Amino acid sequence: MTISRRAFLTAAAASSALALLPTGPMDAAAASSASALPLHVPTDAARRKRLTNLAHLRFLLAEVPVAASATHTTFGIESDPRVRAPWTYADTDGAGGYRPVGGGTRDAATGYWTQGAYNADDIARAAVVFLRDWKATGDSQSRDEARDVLRSLAFLQTVSGQNAGRVVLWQQEDGTLTPSAIPVELPDPSDSAESYWLARTVWAFGEGYAAFAATDAAFAAFLLERLHLCLDALGRESLGRAGQFVRSDGRDLPAWLIAGGADATAEAMLGLAAAAEIGDARSRDALASYGAGVAAMATDPRGGWPFGAVLPWTGSLGFWHAWGAAAPEALGRAGALLRRREWSRSAIADAGTFTPQVLASGGPHNAWAPLPAEAQIAYGAHGRVAGALAAAAAGGGEGLRLIAGLAAGWFFGANTAGEPVYDPATGVTFDGVETDGRINRNAGAESTIHGLLTMLLLDANRDVAGLATSITGLSSFSGLRVLEAETARLSAGCVVERPAGGAWTGEGNLSSGAFVRVPAGETVEFDVTEAGGILHGLIWRQAADVGEAVWEVFRGRKRLWTTRTPAGGTGDRGLTEADGMLVPQRLGGDLPGESVVVRCTSRGDVRLDALVIQPAVATAVYATTSGPAVLYADGTGRDQRVAALAPGSGRAYDADGSQRGQAVGGRKVRVRGGGFTVTR
Repeated sequence: MTISRRAFLTAAAASSALALLPTGPMDAAAASSASALPLHVPTDAARRKRLTNLAHLRFLLAEVPVAASATHTTFGIESDPRVRAPWTYADTDGAGGYRPVGGGTRDAATGYWTQGAYNADDIARAAVVFLRDWKATGDSQSRDEARDVLRSLAFLQTVSGQNAGRVVLWQQEDGTLTPSAIPVELPDPSDSAESYWLARTVWAFGEGYAAFAATDAAFAAFLLERLHLCLDALGRESLGRAGQFVRSDGRDLPAWLIAGGADATAEAMLGLAAAAEIGDARSRDALASYGAGVAAMATDPRGGWPFGAVLPWTGSLGFWHAWGAAAPEALGRAGALLRRREWSRSAIADAGTFTPQVLASGGPHNAWAPLPAEAQIAYGAHGRVAGALAAAAAGGGEGLRLIAGLAAGWFFGANTAGEPVYDPATGVTFDGVETDGRINRNAGAESTIHGLLTMLLLDANRDVAGLATSITGLSSFSGLRVLEAETARLSAGCVVERPAGGAWTGEGNLSSGAFVRVPAGETVEFDVTEAGGILHGLIWRQAADVGEAVWEVFRGRKRLWTTRTPAGGTGDRGLTEADGMLVPQRLGGDLPGESVVVRCTSRGDVRLDALVIQPAVATAVYATTSGPAVLYADGTGRDQRVAALAPGSGRAYDADGSQRGQAVGGRKVRVRGGGFTVTR
């Protein structure tokens, strides 16, 4: 089950500062230190076979007895009062097997889990896996499993009363629902408002309706009825606010996103798109409304951070997370279906400009808040692959398929552990990779599901699969680098402050959990050695107008350029949890080829967190079965010729993935302005 945004923020608030991954080669000793059973590395013969293996997901499935009531029932319950649902977690037993586990702790007397054994999030997404496998292969077992899991999901939906259409999150082994789990999830009770699990229910019901429409009219009609019941509930909340806006640190953002998130809304859009494609007008209308909201969260790829990403949450302008980042996939599909080219362009920007930066920063870290950190999980890796493929299908060029292949390499070793985390022989996807390279070798439903959703995409795109499965490791990368303000040269009046509440500001994380308060006239100086890098100042801006920071770049005694950034002026915080915001601000000109000193002088009350350096051309070097593959991603907007990091040849692509010019290779590699090059 995915962690909720609230749970993530609570954990962030209680933790110390998030540490950036080191730039450079993986530490082989750290990567191999964890004791574990190795995954099967695909051989050439195996690569010609199907990657999708449902064995572990099927192992997680349990039969659940259900009994009809005035508020909860499902299709065919009278003749078949049992459904199937996946266990939430699966802990390794240390001997190559797994033990299903529920959420929270188990009461010895009642047998109940403090949360439950099964949950709507994973039930919905498991249904999507079985549906897509059935569609891809015609496998009747997958069809039957999809049907039973959809019936399970439908039982969790409340069908009458003031909460009709919403969904209870947790369920015990004996079928008893747990509307209020421990610890508390919001909303509480879980069917008292719209939620992530309601959004994912829309996803599953929409895809289920589309899949069964031609083969089982009665069941398809039931799913459409339940989908419309979801839309009734959403109409009382987010859909009912379509066209309205909320204030977030001085910016107007859409008020009609599900639970305030483009992340949740995008997953609902996937189901709405499937239903709309076979003619459901109500789904099409909802898709148009929600698509406009998600598209409003897109950013300008030329404007610095977050490099064209679609922001997931109206609660912060400086927070992006990999988990649940289905927005580019949803915008790509909806843009193509509804002929909204601007939505497709947003999907392409996310895939072609932001995803290369993600890959060059070491992979799909759970959070950029605003700097990349936290563990890497299958949920985040899948989103990068699906988004790139959807963007390519929505009008992007073939280069986006290469980006998808490199992103999918995470499952086969291109991660901070340097090891495969998906096993085609068993269908196991591990639960994640920590920042220090340790693998969490448990394999719960969420990881299994998103691993399989990725494998289904690879099986349908064999060229992309060929690249992904050839990757055996991530040799080096050169993404964002951070120079902490508190370790720079500080003038006498500067003060290092470490907030008592830790790194979390309410909207983002202070790098290393501290900042420097720079009063008027005081200075902070950084020594910068990166040639041609791009500077970003990270100031914890305040709501009030408190002056500005003056940034100067010196080579020796010569001042090369000067720029200014606001220290405050974010305005009304609106719905956000704290005044001000923590968002990197791009600073004027690029760096020369020599070492420089960057000086920040306060003209007010500056809360300086760090200086962030983006390489002019960010890179990631992958080990593959046929030699190194290298990604070069330009950040300057100008064509570049850079030294090759490994032998090979390839092609240069614009940011939209379209090919420009002849093959590139040799000692110098050409990279298009704002675009990327891949050599092999």
